[in-house]
Amino acid sequence: MKMARIADDEDFYRLKQFIEEHKNWTLEVSKGDTKVWTKPVDACNFKMVKIHSLFEDCEPDVLFDVLHDPDYRKVWDSHMLDSFEIGVFNVNNDVGYYAMSCPPPLKPRDFILQRSWLDTGEEQMLISRSVPHKDFPPKKGYVRATSYITGFVIRPHPRNPKGCSLGYVAHCDPQGKLPSWLVNKVTHTLGPRMISDLKKAAQGYPAWKSQQSNNRKPWRFPDQITAQRVSVFDHCFQSQVLPENLNGSSNNLDIITGRGRKREKLAFKALESRSKSYTTL
Repeated sequence: MKMARIADDEDFYRLKQFIEEHKNWTLEVSKGDTKVWTKPVDACNFKMVKIHSLFEDCEPDVLFDVLHDPDYRKVWDSHMLDSFEIGVFNVNNDVGYYAMSCPPPLKPRDFILQRSWLDTGEEQMLISRSVPHKDFPPKKGYVRATSYITGFVIRPHPRNPKGCSLGYVAHCDPQGKLPSWLVNKVTHTLGPRMISDLKKAAQGYPAWKSQQSNNRKPWRFPDQITAQRVSVFDHCFQSQVLPENLNGSSNNLDIITGRGRKREKLAFKALESRSKSYTTL
């Protein structure tokens, strides 16, 4: 796991490369205006996934706000168990905690995530990845998962002035005892479902936001930031916090043990039919 650092232009350039280049990517799903690709990653059993989709009735600013708004996340993210902001590095970088449920028989996962975003006026980008934090070590009852990268690129719709296009890429390790074949299978089969949920959330956001007592959007208006200021040089970000399955703790063991392949197949059915989480947004 990498240390926290401020995202720079190269990070956003690399994100766009992931989104735009298709060499060595395998098209897994093509359904309507949504396409899902996967790509193997050296020295890792878990594949990277990429999604392209068009949103016909959602302007870019709305989708960007949906991905940011922590209060609205509580409304549309049915898998979220807990989420809170730990602090802000600057007006475009923060760090927070996120915990999600998993379908039985799997344990819930949690993350410490640094988010970085950029609005160029022509496109809006958001990157998140796991970082260590000594004040928030893995805790009992959860498996500390790792997001190597989760990224979004939002642009105007190529034909519809009231819509937008979305490029999404993610590479995550759920840790625990989940077999890689199961994770890789579920990752791309859930792509279209994820987009459907996000489209529904985006459609409902303007009406929901208009009914709130305040119109806070600190990701757009820095003077509205209330979280404490933190530094990437703080000692809490410099201590490596290992996922539990690397340091020997039994807390990271999933229930998916015992009868091996049979339990794995049951877990796959549960994930495929019930899970629609894309939790490192």
